[in-house]
Amino acid sequence: MAAWDLSVIVEDLGPDAPPIKISVTSDLHIGGVIFKIVEKSEIQQDWSDHALWWEQKQQWLLRNSWTLDKCGIHADARLIFSSQHKPLRLGLPNGVILRLRASFSSPVFRTVQGICRVLSIRHPEELSLLRPVEEKKKKKDKDSAEDQYDLTNVPLTSVSVPALYDGMPAHFADSPKTEAVYKMLSVCQPSPSPESIAKLYRPASKVDKTHIHTRWLDSSRSLMQQGIQENDKLWLRFKYYTFHDVEPKYDAVRLTQLYEQARWAILLEDNDCTEEEMMLFGALQYHIGKLSLSQQVGSSQGMEDLESALKSLEVKMVGDDNSTDMLKNMTAPELNAYLKMFRPRRLTLRDYKQYWFKFQDTSIFYYKSKEDSYGEPIQQMNLKGGEVAPDVNIAGQKFCIKLLIPVPEGMNEVYLRCENEKQYSEWMAACKLASKGLTLLDSSYQTEVKNIQAFLSMQRSNSSASTPQTDESINTQSLVSPRYNKKYKVKQLTPRILEAYQNVAQLSLTAAILKFLQIWQSLPEFGISYFMVRFKGSRKDEVLGIANNRLIRIDLGVGDVVKTWRYNNMRQWNVNWDIRQVAIEFDGNINIAFSCVTADCKVVHEYIGGYIFMLTRSKEPSLTLNEELFHKLTGGHEAL
Repeated sequence: MAAWDLSVIVEDLGPDAPPIKISVTSDLHIGGVIFKIVEKSEIQQDWSDHALWWEQKQQWLLRNSWTLDKCGIHADARLIFSSQHKPLRLGLPNGVILRLRASFSSPVFRTVQGICRVLSIRHPEELSLLRPVEEKKKKKDKDSAEDQYDLTNVPLTSVSVPALYDGMPAHFADSPKTEAVYKMLSVCQPSPSPESIAKLYRPASKVDKTHIHTRWLDSSRSLMQQGIQENDKLWLRFKYYTFHDVEPKYDAVRLTQLYEQARWAILLEDNDCTEEEMMLFGALQYHIGKLSLSQQVGSSQGMEDLESALKSLEVKMVGDDNSTDMLKNMTAPELNAYLKMFRPRRLTLRDYKQYWFKFQDTSIFYYKSKEDSYGEPIQQMNLKGGEVAPDVNIAGQKFCIKLLIPVPEGMNEVYLRCENEKQYSEWMAACKLASKGLTLLDSSYQTEVKNIQAFLSMQRSNSSASTPQTDESINTQSLVSPRYNKKYKVKQLTPRILEAYQNVAQLSLTAAILKFLQIWQSLPEFGISYFMVRFKGSRKDEVLGIANNRLIRIDLGVGDVVKTWRYNNMRQWNVNWDIRQVAIEFDGNINIAFSCVTADCKVVHEYIGGYIFMLTRSKEPSLTLNEELFHKLTGGHEAL
């Protein structure tokens, strides 16, 4: 077979060095090409991390047994002999920028696993990489110089749960420098200044929120394939809001970074919350900040009380299990009470009318009076697949439940008003479970009631305790979002946050972080990623919300939820890659199809497949991750 010359650029020779020319034949395998390149370069070093990058095809040549002919490589191919692991600037949820070595040749899914092993973050499948929001050059340079921490010399480990030394992973205990970096990762950062909060990008509407999620990288392709170069900056964020197997002993970094991501979601108004909730978030931030400064990172005080918090922290999907079949054969208990109901209509006042309500299975029945409850109800409302949100004002003694009930033509909006906290807690818990298809017999009902009551008690003003009106160490403007800084003066905010602080001051650091995350999870818009889409047969753009357990169709004009579909009712979904359209089939012969307007449909497809993958994780702690299944559920053409 005739020999021909192949030119290869060797990065280690420097940017100005000419390409190396080697004589090859078409039946020479890639490993043989690499051997000839190393031999001709005359550099004595470890080449085991190097591989060939084919620039025209934008792909790595990682199958060393394949021949040049099988790869389709000819004399005009532009090949670069480069290291597979390169330095990357990584922005973490707490604002710290790390410089570390990451794989530029593996799929991003595997690259994130490697990064998380270095940072000691378990369950890396919950995180991913995205391109940062563009920053001004001056600010970017300043950040790079002041806030960058170098971890490029930390060895890459293959152990998902590293050995601990003096309370930290062993690879961080090598030097005082790396120990300091670990503290930056595992200890909550001081509250940001109001000026820094005001400068950061805040989504003003759901349309703005749709642009955020267009920046996620494709998990099935490598960094190089997506145009990421050495020393580029990317963000590491929690992408899937299903927090599995949380263990404070091993998850110091994971919990801290999750708290930081939640805190910024509140401060930048990515998640809407009520005034009372904002004051409670502010009080918890203040408390967590004080304890972090006191170096109480390892505190285990009150850990016995965290079992329920840990259970509620893990967002679970409703699946089939034996207990569900047993429950179906039993008669579920009921809730009965006089409640007030209001159905919003255009150009009408909020006029609540009193009815007798009965909650049974997953449905609400209501009657004109208690005496009429033995006959036919005025209406039965099945909450399964619906949306439930709180509408509470403790100071005003307002305890309302907002329901979006699925009907064939969309969603009906209904408000229920309860008399007191106890009644609200019971009915709110029942509605939440019913929306997931669970009844009052479910074991989580009483836990849900207690969690709601605990949350309400934290928001309640503590008039019996002597609350200080001011504290020199508190900077209230750093604890609430810009909206509340504009609405209230510091002297108005400080007493309210200190009052809420009295209800959380006894919590340990770990308990306070878990409580913050638990309350964050209870917000109506928690964990929803928004995308601009156009449904098949529609002439207008709409917003699709993707949550950990459902898809939400939102009217762009008024922002109302039009329809909700739950994953446990999903039969299959397909992507037509030619026309970039996603089609989904649900139980009851319900079919939907949509195309993506701003994001690539691969991003939406990966979100849906990723959440389905999270359902397959075992409840038992496991060190192995089914990467093949993840790519089957989320990949594009390559995985089909």
